[in-house]
Amino acid sequence: MSAGAVLNRGNFVTLDPHYIKQLVQVALDEDVGSGDVTAGLIGADTQATATVITREPGVLCGSALVDATFAAVDPTLTVNWFKADGDSLAADDRLFSVSGPARGILTGERTALNFLQLLSGTATRCRAYADLVADTPVRLLDTRKTLPGLRLAQKYAVTQGGCHNHRIGLFDAFLIKENHIAACGGIPQAVAEARRQAPGKPVEVEVESLGELEIALEAQADRIMLDNFSLDAMREAVAMNAGRAELEASGNVNETTLPAIAATGVDFISIGALTKSVTPLDLSLRLS
Repeated sequence: MSAGAVLNRGNFVTLDPHYIKQLVQVALDEDVGSGDVTAGLIGADTQATATVITREPGVLCGSALVDATFAAVDPTLTVNWFKADGDSLAADDRLFSVSGPARGILTGERTALNFLQLLSGTATRCRAYADLVADTPVRLLDTRKTLPGLRLAQKYAVTQGGCHNHRIGLFDAFLIKENHIAACGGIPQAVAEARRQAPGKPVEVEVESLGELEIALEAQADRIMLDNFSLDAMREAVAMNAGRAELEASGNVNETTLPAIAATGVDFISIGALTKSVTPLDLSLRLS
């Protein structure tokens, strides 16, 4: 390993209360606007309890956003959780109940469930991928292919599903790709400039051939991304590397190809589908 820093080796995104509050406020402004005219049909003193269930199996994620949503709509609402983030769910499981003024419950319902279904869907997809390689040491990484404004929330959901976070954005690590290499004049020049500008920041280089891999190894990159390598080329890359850098596979990764890629011996596999190809969990709120 070179003298530079290494990229994240585990889960690390947490949801800051200020970030949650901002997300919830934007979502409520979008949905409620000047006021919920339909909820206004209900008497202000009418009390109710609603229970949310899942219609399908999955992994729960997003409870803090639900809490914050109902608290913002009406601080007198009480949320009671039956499951926690990261829990596996069966169809018809009760997730939480919310009690208090019926107006507030129905006004906050869609915003709360939008957060919960999206993040639970993300965690569910991640758990499915993680289970496919549970018997290997490989770590599955997310990417920057997230919904605008919801990156940290989705990356948190990734961790609840058993996968791991790559860099958060363009600021916390170098990822030197084809166009950066061309503009800098080559891999050695790009890596050297990264070390000069930010000596403590991790440096990753994307390569498209075994020849480029050798150049990146000689430049002492911390991690090398093997972009769309064949399985044979990945195995050869692992042998060439001999522990000099971390190796990350990327490209053409899905449920069918993942186990074979993991078996090549790479350290990491990055998968855009963990966050960009998500089906929200099917949830239902029942008022009583």
